[in-house]
Amino acid sequence: MTSLQFLWYIPNQAQPGHRGDDVVTDHNSLETLSGQARALEEHGWSGALIGAGWGRPDTFTVATALAARTTTFQPLIAIRPGYWRPANFASAAATLDHLTGGRVLVNVVSGKDDLAAYGDSEGDQAHRYARTKEFMRIVRKLWTEENVTYRGEHFSVSGSTVAPRTVVRGERRHPRLYFGGASEAAERVAATEADVQLFWGEPLADTAERIERLRRLSDELGREHPPLEFGLRVTTLVRDTTEQAWADAEAKVEKMAAGAISRDPNHFAAVGQRRLLDLAARGEVLDDNLYTAPGRFGGGGAGTTWLVGSAADVAKSLRAYQALGITHFVLSDTPYLPEIRRQGDQLLPLLR
Repeated sequence: MTSLQFLWYIPNQAQPGHRGDDVVTDHNSLETLSGQARALEEHGWSGALIGAGWGRPDTFTVATALAARTTTFQPLIAIRPGYWRPANFASAAATLDHLTGGRVLVNVVSGKDDLAAYGDSEGDQAHRYARTKEFMRIVRKLWTEENVTYRGEHFSVSGSTVAPRTVVRGERRHPRLYFGGASEAAERVAATEADVQLFWGEPLADTAERIERLRRLSDELGREHPPLEFGLRVTTLVRDTTEQAWADAEAKVEKMAAGAISRDPNHFAAVGQRRLLDLAARGEVLDDNLYTAPGRFGGGGAGTTWLVGSAADVAKSLRAYQALGITHFVLSDTPYLPEIRRQGDQLLPLLR
């Protein structure tokens, strides 16, 4: 049985104020970011997602620095095929996994980015996900086999052995491969190649439908790996009382509407993002406390919908997702550091 994993989010951003964070001076310094990573260790979290994108501090470098300053912190490192070649990435990740005693997690991202800026190009959606599938397949082979030869349409390696090797512990053979995406092409990659499929904050019924579809696809496509696991990446706005949480949530959305909190640049780009934005037409609050208003005023990705309430309210909602089969939770709210402490102390004990 898969144990529950509770991760946070560390904002490696070139500009301060991500999603309304209040750290401005030295917001992306080693001291600031490692302070967040150490707070995660101290307040019960397993680690944190570190996002990727051109024009931001390099994700792998940030993850390496934070791992060196912590002892249990697990970086969930977002990476993009095309920015990395598979053998180059497999070697870098295996080295960091070796140095940290098996703490590396990987989030493979195929969404929009400024590809031309770093010399990459891609065709249509089918091409993009076919390339991602080859990337994940080669990386996994390099982590679990020696003298790997693979000739694909997008990537090839010949007689390739990664050294040092990834840490093998119990059922863990290599760093887990997390993956997102809601299009049909993305789901076919997840069903066959990913270890964990991450969902954004959709209503329970929609999430249940996607889990069922991915499990069915795994069977139809002949998945060769252990069963696909599922994760939830969502904003959790937790306060001492239900009333205070909703008052603060509405005040934050008012700031977004006034333009005081910056908009997500890929607001309308991806299938999964469109699914989230379309939820607002079904109501401002769905299920018990899934708040859709942020998406109307520029909230993107995990900031499009929020679970709002007291620790007990939000824990009840997260347990409902767990009952559907979600075992990996990537939560966050701003300001990041105080919320690491608050939610670690108030929310996590109700979920374990």
